[in-house]
Amino acid sequence: MAGETSEGSGVPKEIPVDFDDPLYVHHSNNTVTSIIIVKLTGNENYRFWRSAMSRGLKARNKLGFVDGYITLENTKKTKASKWERVNAVVYNWILGSIFETVYASHVYSDKAKDIWDELFETYNKADGSVIFNIHQQINTLKQNGCSLSDYYNKLDSLWKEFDGLTSLTECVCEAATKLNDHSKLMNLMQFLSGLDDVYNQVKSHILLMEPLPNVKSAFSILSREESLQKNGSLGSTVSSKP
Repeated sequence: MAGETSEGSGVPKEIPVDFDDPLYVHHSNNTVTSIIIVKLTGNENYRFWRSAMSRGLKARNKLGFVDGYITLENTKKTKASKWERVNAVVYNWILGSIFETVYASHVYSDKAKDIWDELFETYNKADGSVIFNIHQQINTLKQNGCSLSDYYNKLDSLWKEFDGLTSLTECVCEAATKLNDHSKLMNLMQFLSGLDDVYNQVKSHILLMEPLPNVKSAFSILSREESLQKNGSLGSTVSSKP
């Protein structure tokens, strides 16, 4: 019952919580659990980190501890200790996903929401140097012997980060469609230009296609060729349809 106290203590008796309650913590979700693999380094990857961390918290029904929806003030006194525990768990999840140089200046916050807000105020900045750095990475990225998948995913991540920092106002006019087509074409050119020379024959085949495929279709074509390369028959299907 609400308001019930532990015998002789005057302290509100804790009420058990079920699996769907945000105050529920599974035994595997302790303070040393890593819920994302990326670590926050600073301005350059803050948006990517925040997006990954938000999804991780949402999957565990804990996003409310950083977006202000679940606070100690709106939690029943009988569940206050559970809120404190979950807050500590979320707090440590956040600290565990940032590099030591960032960690040092935020370790003294009391609440998960406090550190979440501090990181936003500190690193959600898109000055010219950050945008330039990402743009330079996009234009200089090369496959350099890594797998096609690793190369594509790295480039795709940079594109998304760049778009997030330079997004334009949404528009449904004809010019917006042309701008989107141009962006897709530039992505395709950047992707193809960074490929290792072993893909030159396939790359030439892709560039002769009408209409040109989007970058995902090009990646699919090249992935098939990569599989054939591993079997010693690269280029044997360059004339095949995507």
